[in-house]
Amino acid sequence: MRIASAFVAGGLVLGAAACGEAPDDDNNAGGTGGKKYSACMVTDVGGIDDKSFNTSAWKGLQEAKKENDNIEIKNVQSKAEADYEVNLTGFVNQKCDFILAVGGLMSDATKKAATANPNQQFAIVDANPGVDNIYPMQFDTAQAAFQAGYLAAGMSKTGKVGTYGGLPIPPVTIFMDGFADGVAYYNKAKSKNVQVLGWDKATQKGSFTNDFVKQDEGKKVSDALVAQGADIVMPVAGGAGLGTTAAAKASGGKYSVVWVDVDGCESTPDCSAIVTTVVKNIPEAVKEAVLKAAGGEKLQSKPGFVGTLANTGVSIAPYHDFDSKVPADLKAEVDKIKADISAGTITVTSKAQPTK
Repeated sequence: MRIASAFVAGGLVLGAAACGEAPDDDNNAGGTGGKKYSACMVTDVGGIDDKSFNTSAWKGLQEAKKENDNIEIKNVQSKAEADYEVNLTGFVNQKCDFILAVGGLMSDATKKAATANPNQQFAIVDANPGVDNIYPMQFDTAQAAFQAGYLAAGMSKTGKVGTYGGLPIPPVTIFMDGFADGVAYYNKAKSKNVQVLGWDKATQKGSFTNDFVKQDEGKKVSDALVAQGADIVMPVAGGAGLGTTAAAKASGGKYSVVWVDVDGCESTPDCSAIVTTVVKNIPEAVKEAVLKAAGGEKLQSKPGFVGTLANTGVSIAPYHDFDSKVPADLKAEVDKIKADISAGTITVTSKAQPTK
């Protein structure tokens, strides 16, 4: 399921800066005056301002630093998959205490760097390479996406909702699986036939931008779904999905959006078009990992961290501008689904789910 990356050999610190962007330091001049604990992050190609998982992970580092002023943080932004290994190795050479890789596409590069540097503490968001010195932070977003699918089905006026992804990789398709199953659950409960466009869970085939950055690609894919009748669309495509939120906002209510990763009303300018967001609580997971490591705790690769509805690692965001538009009984049903999933009464499945 993983995408193979082309790696560039070498690991000079200069190489890291040349291949990505120069590291962004966010250091605190105050503190104890003793040796700082350095937490260093390598972004995926979406960059630090993707309004998605890179932004979330960086927020986690910033919050850890706020809580412990002996922590210094920095990041380097990858421009291409070939930068991953070089940027990770660059931070090893800079003697960073904690090196965070962001995104499932970085799994192979992180595994290679960690295997070559067994005494270095690594961590990764959205993957589990299975190496002792990599602390994996994964999220069972299918659970919260199930709620969002049920909600979208209940809100749709056309009887058609859509979703699309950036690439067919587990951290993306897990959202799409949960969303489709939530719609199916609604149909069964209400004897309805709301259709999901853009994804077939059974065949694992659907609509993809093949990009996490280009907003015009996101708009192009969602335009096609809307043309087929979808009036609510969930993009799972990082920054590319902003093409969909902007177009939905401009549509004057013709269609609306379910955002992912970070509450779209806090991270995008298009809140008026966003019904809710399937949230990954990446900031809290990253913050806790860095604080524990800075406190001297050895982070274990097993069991790592898996975010669920029960441990608030995943959730759906408030309805914001849609709060008065979502019927009270539908809100109650969505809340009941959360309770039932947390209790195990409803089991949500996806081939892309992280192993606990």
